[in-house]
Amino acid sequence: MLRSAFTEDHQEFRKSVHDFLARDVVPNVDEYIEHKLISREVWREAGKQGLLGLEIPEVYGGGDAGDYRFNAVATEELAAVSMALASSMSIHFDVVAPYLVDLASPAQKEQWLPRFCTGEVVSAIGMTEPSAGSDLASLKTTAVRDGSDWILNGSKTFITNGYTADLVVVAARTNPEQRSKGISLFLVDATAPGFERGRKLDKVGQPEADTAELFFDNVRLPADAILGEVDRGFAYMMERLPQERIGSAVSNVAHAKQILLETIEYAKERKAFGAPIGSFQHNKFLLAELVTKIEVAQAFVDAAVVAHASGDLTAVDAAKAKWWSAQVQNEVLDHCVQLHGGYGYMREYRVARAWMDARVTKIWAGSNEIMKELIGRELAL
Repeated sequence: MLRSAFTEDHQEFRKSVHDFLARDVVPNVDEYIEHKLISREVWREAGKQGLLGLEIPEVYGGGDAGDYRFNAVATEELAAVSMALASSMSIHFDVVAPYLVDLASPAQKEQWLPRFCTGEVVSAIGMTEPSAGSDLASLKTTAVRDGSDWILNGSKTFITNGYTADLVVVAARTNPEQRSKGISLFLVDATAPGFERGRKLDKVGQPEADTAELFFDNVRLPADAILGEVDRGFAYMMERLPQERIGSAVSNVAHAKQILLETIEYAKERKAFGAPIGSFQHNKFLLAELVTKIEVAQAFVDAAVVAHASGDLTAVDAAKAKWWSAQVQNEVLDHCVQLHGGYGYMREYRVARAWMDARVTKIWAGSNEIMKELIGRELAL
């Protein structure tokens, strides 16, 4: 079905992103997987292409696109190459960027945004803790005043870009007497004394996306490290979670769609009993179902993208897009593995890696169960 969410300008941008990835990234994907790291060179090249500063004002070196659909196009093209590439880079330009643009002081923006746009600075966001995943109001990392400074203690886990990030937006409790109303956000320079990275986590999928534990041992932060206002961190996170979730949905559908297209080609070429496996009625019907599921999911996600670009996307609709796209993505990829037979279980095949890479999408950005809880509340249940 013809997609109507994007204009000619978006499609021209898509071509530039696609060409950049085909030229500078795709030939090196296996190397990133082997080294379990996306090289800094890729980040710098992405910066040169204008990928990292889509939401950043021009005065700081950004593109100031003013249209979320450009973010969506970039995410789609990244996800078509690999889920890890999309998750690592979208955390930077799609998740962290709005915090800096909306909440940072002029001095903070001057300090971080120019290098943020060029890829010299890689960013991460520190929300999740070992004892508090989707329940952000229960986080235990603390920031205590010491004169005009703050002393940060605690830990975070499952942090995308955590192993290489130069800048981390950290959520910490600044008022122990409150739950959601006692949390603040801080800009933490990774060179600060007391900031330590734990091990690079050994994940089931996305090995090239560095994910790490972070530790804060009496990290002294100046007063100007506060992002926004004290004790308003939880509200800031809730306001920006819909963008993270629609970004996740965009990535989910684009990733599954690409692997499905490759699987269809495989089904045309792979023969069994003297005929292409795609010609067997069961497989033909199955692929028909999968294509339809992807297109239906795409239509809803596109509508959500357009709504978000115009400022009309609700948190509940973002939750619907996130959980449904993750569910469809995992269903489609599981069938793609099955259609590849034994080869689908081999890591050297993209379909196997994609299957492993996708499993986390039903967990991160708020688990699918939490998404259903949010949708259910809207039904006054």
